[in-house]
Amino acid sequence: MRQFSSLVVALAALAAAHAQFPNGRILEPPVPSQCVQRVIHERYADNKGYFFSWRDPALRGVEEDWLSARNYCRQRCMDLVSLETSDENEWVKNRIVQDKVKYIWTSGRLCDFKGCNRPDLLPNEVNGWFWTAELQKLAPTTNRQQNDWSEGGGIGKPQPDNRELIQGGAAEHCVAILNNFYNDGVHWHDVACHHRKPFVCEENDALLKYVRYTNPNLRV
Repeated sequence: MRQFSSLVVALAALAAAHAQFPNGRILEPPVPSQCVQRVIHERYADNKGYFFSWRDPALRGVEEDWLSARNYCRQRCMDLVSLETSDENEWVKNRIVQDKVKYIWTSGRLCDFKGCNRPDLLPNEVNGWFWTAELQKLAPTTNRQQNDWSEGGGIGKPQPDNRELIQGGAAEHCVAILNNFYNDGVHWHDVACHHRKPFVCEENDALLKYVRYTNPNLRV
């Protein structure tokens, strides 16, 4: 699998809309004291730190919905993992298999808020996926060589398939990695964001820089 598309989406105008969710929940800012105390389980690629929720004694057996998982990470100057290269993707997948984890959340999401009708994001279900932690666009879902979407799923269709909405439930707008859940290997799946899963946090340069700038006396 070749390196994923690194085309950065100009989502600055959308970021503010994304910070407020329709149900009143918000995307939370970092908490300096928690950034200082953040736990790093492993480091990879330019020494960036990663946190695996299932390895933390306090979170063993705990699963969170997508936004709660993301806020847990962000409070600690991290964010849900963005799988921007095939090497990073395989590295994270190996940890999931090694630790026998059924599935995890990533930062991946479909652009489904105000401003997502931009021409370059249409059709949305093909061109509207991005890594929220980095505001980086994913390759179109039709380009199967530049992503890791599963070729199967709950209704036997290639991902993303929006299966739950088709079956009368919620839209599947968040990206999870499933560990052979449908006997389809370890790959990306679109999943409704309210589902609860373990998660992987990745140190976020923008959040770390913000906390260092606003708290010069802290060693973050």
